[in-house]
Amino acid sequence: MLIGMTSEPEQQIGVGTQDAFQRLWTPHRMAYIQGENKPTGPEAGDGCPFCSIPSKSDEDGLIVARGEHVYAVLNLYPYNGGHLMVVPYRHVADYTELDLAETAELAELTKRAMTALRIASGAHGFNIGMNQGGAAGAGIAAHLHQHVVPRWGGDTNFMPVIGHTRVLPQLLADTRKMLADVWPKN
Repeated sequence: MLIGMTSEPEQQIGVGTQDAFQRLWTPHRMAYIQGENKPTGPEAGDGCPFCSIPSKSDEDGLIVARGEHVYAVLNLYPYNGGHLMVVPYRHVADYTELDLAETAELAELTKRAMTALRIASGAHGFNIGMNQGGAAGAGIAAHLHQHVVPRWGGDTNFMPVIGHTRVLPQLLADTRKMLADVWPKN
């Protein structure tokens, strides 16, 4: 039974025109929609969450692994369970701004992320990529980050297709611990 509904789905409680839709309330998404924790400008000191996350504990920052030049962190607003991002510590916006060591470590941590996700969750495949610039869909365009999204056969069901809603079966803190526990060391 959904909030606002009686045991008979055709009867709605409250004000408004009755319709046939059932609703899944996700109020935590409002923070994302309203741009909470988004940088106020292009510089590192402009409230960039990717610059502030490394100063937190791994648990508080949802960091799964740290390298010398980049780190892997769970996405606070994931597309799928286990959605990670590999992020350089240095505040750069464009892939071409990375130096060789950053580029190499970003690639290495992406490989380790895939390995950990396969071990921890049995991922069948991955969507991996970067949105470069606001016009390309980057939510935080000022600080480069590469998405590593695990996928499973049949993971697209009616919820995202019809309801435009993702159902995530695990809390982020639990996912972080599960992945950190199996993260490849070399």
